Amino acid sequence: MRRAHVSRLVRRAGLWQSAAMLTLPNLLTLSRIVTVPLLVALLWPAEMGARWTTGYALAFALYCLMGITDYFDGYLARAQGAVSRLGIFLDPIADKIMVAAVILMLSATRDIAGIHIVAAMIILLREIAVSGLREFLAGIQVSVPVSRLAKWKTTFQIIALGALILAGAVPQFPFVQAVGIVTLWAAALLTLITGWDYLRVGIKHMD
Repeated sequence: MRRAHVSRLVRRAGLWQSAAMLTLPNLLTLSRIVTVPLLVALLWPAEMGARWTTGYALAFALYCLMGITDYFDGYLARAQGAVSRLGIFLDPIADKIMVAAVILMLSATRDIAGIHIVAAMIILLREIAVSGLREFLAGIQVSVPVSRLAKWKTTFQIIALGALILAGAVPQFPFVQAVGIVTLWAAALLTLITGWDYLRVGIKHMD
């Protein structure tokens, strides 16, 4: 009787819903969000003018780990049949928070500087605009599938930011910085193309 009573209390409090949401895929997604401040902290000394290569190396390792969890949270959710509304909600937010934080920090540390700031801002502004557009379309129950170009944009973006972080850890290899800058512009170009595609879909559903 006591166990049944406790079970009823848990259901009334909605605690069973919270427990159901704490699946491994969702925990991995949450870990990416929680880890962003640590990633920023590792790059922070460079913003203060101190070129701490160890910090960049640790930040790169953490960035790779976050990328691995990004892959596995989706894979495990599908494999275990544990795709949840919370996961669908959190996954793109976690990605955008990480991208925005890295772009802002690399701009502050001047690893992205000069004309290359334009490419970084294109990517950052697109993330904000598309998030707002997706929220609007979701409100009228219109879904926008991710295109192949959008997947390429994400790939170039991940490589670019990773290479730019790694470049701070290995300044003796300038080609790493060059790879980061080239892929950053490639991502920016695809950002404009895919962003326009999303906008066209949105305009069709606006009065």
